[in-house]
Amino acid sequence: MTAVKEVTRRPIGHFAERSIAGLVAVVGAGVAFGLLLLLVRTRWSPLQDADHALAEWFNGLVAPHHALVTVLQAVTDLGGRPILIWLVTIAVVGLLIRRQPRLAVYLIITGVGGLILDPSLKTLVGRLRPVVDVPVASAPGNSFPSGHALGSFVAYGALLLVFLPAMAPRWRKPAIVGVGVLVVLVGLTRIALGVHFVSDVLAAWLLGAAWLGVTAYAFRLWRRERGRPVPPLTEGLEPEAGHDIAPAPAEEQVLAHPRSAVAELLVGWVLVFGALYGFGTYVSYHAKGTFLDTLDTDMPRWFAERHTAALTELSWWWSKFGDTHAILLISLVFCPLVLAVWRRWRPVLFVVLAMVGELTLFLASARAVDRPRPAVENLDGQMPTSSFPSGHIAATICVWLAITLIVFPRTDRWWRWVFVGLAVLMPVGVATSRMYRGMHHPTDFMGAILLSALWIGLLYLVIRPNADLAEGNQPAIESEDVDTLDDELARAGRPD
Repeated sequence: MTAVKEVTRRPIGHFAERSIAGLVAVVGAGVAFGLLLLLVRTRWSPLQDADHALAEWFNGLVAPHHALVTVLQAVTDLGGRPILIWLVTIAVVGLLIRRQPRLAVYLIITGVGGLILDPSLKTLVGRLRPVVDVPVASAPGNSFPSGHALGSFVAYGALLLVFLPAMAPRWRKPAIVGVGVLVVLVGLTRIALGVHFVSDVLAAWLLGAAWLGVTAYAFRLWRRERGRPVPPLTEGLEPEAGHDIAPAPAEEQVLAHPRSAVAELLVGWVLVFGALYGFGTYVSYHAKGTFLDTLDTDMPRWFAERHTAALTELSWWWSKFGDTHAILLISLVFCPLVLAVWRRWRPVLFVVLAMVGELTLFLASARAVDRPRPAVENLDGQMPTSSFPSGHIAATICVWLAITLIVFPRTDRWWRWVFVGLAVLMPVGVATSRMYRGMHHPTDFMGAILLSALWIGLLYLVIRPNADLAEGNQPAIESEDVDTLDDELARAGRPD
């Protein structure tokens, strides 16, 4: 009987010990932040002198090196709101699809709290940003605390606690170290770029640790109240959810023969490039007097003669649907959702390779052909690449065609035809806007079609993004089995 009591006491004892240690750490971080806040508010001279001296030292170290500034700006963007909001939002949607509402609520509350703390404290303290001799970056608003440092600590820390159970045990410590290094690097870039003092970043880290500790402790109490064991944080918040939140637990390998697939894609890339180079050279320099030459001459002039303020504005917005940022955003939203719903990496690989191949083929063929822009007003001004083929149009075709090829066979719901419509409407709209703006010939559009058809066709044959359906896996969304889309997505996300 005594042994049984001892066994039942152990989880309670471990929880109490971890809770006390956790509370001490959280309180310590909170007290340290409060002290630093007080020193900044009272403008304590030693702290101010140290902050300004370090700001000048970092500025002198970084400002002369433009390549270093570029790298620092790329790293600092990983702590910016657009990246963090995207990560947390995609994670929340994925958790809801995988039927993990408690973890989704935890991410929402933790993330929203971080968003509230940053601007409110900036307004309360009202500290101006550093003034350095050679500014290399700028940021709006006040300085204390650093929003990038706070946001990255809270967002990456919360995501780590949620998704640790989905990792193999041997990868958990490296993941913790990796997230810690990333958070430190983001904070250091804010100092090196001259937009924050050292005390701004230190305060943000302390506040982030305190807030993350409070929310994690609240979640652990939530589990305790429901009679669930409370493991150490090194195992994540919800260890039993590991299988459900793992990206593709039932997929043993992405490709059956990866080496042969790589070889086939490399050979195919060369052949597609050859086709593009041949067609591009012909229409650019050897098609004089042909129908294609007449089309390339007359159509840009026809569009130029019909310019109006309203159409010019509309064409500008529509062409944005095909630029790099829009295509990247579409891919970054679609791929995680595919992974959450269908639990397969192969469709994601298909989309990623579609965009990587399109970009490399476009850049290589544009450089090799080196075709001038149409001899009309180019509304977008001087571009860094040549006219053939159209990168905007090719990227739009590739991304929407790849999405349609994945979604269409996985459901019989009526809305699958929406993707077919988008795969036609979006490229036509982007192509019309690009030609209206005088940036491309009609045969540049043809080149984009050639690039997309050959590359997507090759990828479909080699990668086989829907192979899991042919092999018996049926995570398709079927209208006759469920009544609502939410139920369909939930059923599709269940493990095999």
